[in-house]
Amino acid sequence: MLRPLLIVLALVFSVSACDKFPGKGDKAAATAAPVKLVIAPEDFITVKTSALASGPVITGSIQPERKADMRAEVSAVVLQVLKENGDVVRRGDVLVRMDQTSIRDNLNSAEDNARNATQSLDQAERNLQRLKTLRASGMTSLQALDDAEVRRNGATSELSASNARAVLARQQLERTMVRAPFDGVVSERKVSAGDTASIGKELLKVIDPTSMRFAGRVSADKVSMVSVGQAVGFRINGYAGQEFRGKVTRVDPSANDVTRQVEVLVSFNDAKQPSVSGLYAEGTIESANVKALTLPESVLVRAGDKASVWRVKGNALSQVQLTLGARDPRTGNFEIRSGLTEGDTILRNPSSSFKEGQSAEMVSTKPAVATASAPASEAQSAPAAAQGK
Repeated sequence: MLRPLLIVLALVFSVSACDKFPGKGDKAAATAAPVKLVIAPEDFITVKTSALASGPVITGSIQPERKADMRAEVSAVVLQVLKENGDVVRRGDVLVRMDQTSIRDNLNSAEDNARNATQSLDQAERNLQRLKTLRASGMTSLQALDDAEVRRNGATSELSASNARAVLARQQLERTMVRAPFDGVVSERKVSAGDTASIGKELLKVIDPTSMRFAGRVSADKVSMVSVGQAVGFRINGYAGQEFRGKVTRVDPSANDVTRQVEVLVSFNDAKQPSVSGLYAEGTIESANVKALTLPESVLVRAGDKASVWRVKGNALSQVQLTLGARDPRTGNFEIRSGLTEGDTILRNPSSSFKEGQSAEMVSTKPAVATASAPASEAQSAPAAAQGK
């Protein structure tokens, strides 16, 4: 009697296991229809019409408004470079020292010539006054008086020239000390100690990191849509995920001869701006606001160049292919050009387990998690709700 009882128990357990694990048992159970989704309000969004900013695309780089290319104003040997790239400088700080030997000699020579010219002028002036007195008494000729006046004028001219040479030498002596023109940062060093700097040679660059602006370019066929004061939203390489805001401050009156683009300068709206110049930036000048259907990127299902969403309609799921438009730089939402209409219900968090035509039920609140004593039909709603999320 014991053996038949064991056989019956084994059959009961086998049937139970097949019901519990359909993938390992009956194939018909494995291919059964997907469970019904229970969708709460936080699981979906409703497609609405919103204002979408549009306008010309602007590309360019971040550049400082205040910048100076420090160049040599005298020909001399560089003795010392006191600042490196990235060093903060104050207005008047010495950046580069240059050899003063030959310039100082020129200054001494010019000052000696000026002293000699002063003495010559004094002597010529006294001689002229003496001849004038003698001429009044008839004791000298008019020709002698004229010659004395010529010598006095020549001495005056020589003194003026000597003073000018001395002033020039002093200026050159001062220019051997290259100083910062404003508070800023050294952005690029061009010379080292021992280099021979000719007039016009670039020594280093100084920028003001607090004066950054977006120097962009707009296609010439879109320039009629751009005007001073328009808002601009743009992103900067190196600052991923950050949206910068600004406004147009100047539109160049002429287009580039080669690219046929027009330069547009954009200022930052607030203190949130990069401190590094030369970074690439791209954005949109918000010249117009249009009404359009928009959706956040998180609801989109991407497959290569195609995009789709899961829509709930008639208590069933359907995957809808979309045609996307421009992205709103302010919100990050995409314009929906075709595929949806206003009022459609879209699942907020798409899942790869969703099936076309899968049954869905929308409830006002989340269903409670089933307990162990709940009927089997109610227990299936718990995983369905989790799948909907």
